[in-house]
Amino acid sequence: MAQQYIGTGRIGPGKSVAYTGTAGTTSAIGAQTYKVRVVVTTDAFVTTDGSTPSSTAGAYMPANPYSEVFTVSPGQVVKAVQVSTGGTLYVTEILS
Repeated sequence: MAQQYIGTGRIGPGKSVAYTGTAGTTSAIGAQTYKVRVVVTTDAFVTTDGSTPSSTAGAYMPANPYSEVFTVSPGQVVKAVQVSTGGTLYVTEILS
């Protein structure tokens, strides 16, 4: 599997929100942010395009300690919905 170069950036604001069968939605991503680091505490489906995540719309993310870095645009929100158990979505902005 090819490894993606993520580059460097400053750690920006963190956000957290609970999710269940109903999507948890973060506040809008900041003006200087084009990448976010995402961690979920239980298996979840995640989106960054504003759509509601589900098993057919969203990226499957296993529970921590795994994290993923997503490319975003300022003003977007990150959403998560449970696979089978509610949890917490943590998003850290990576400032350019």
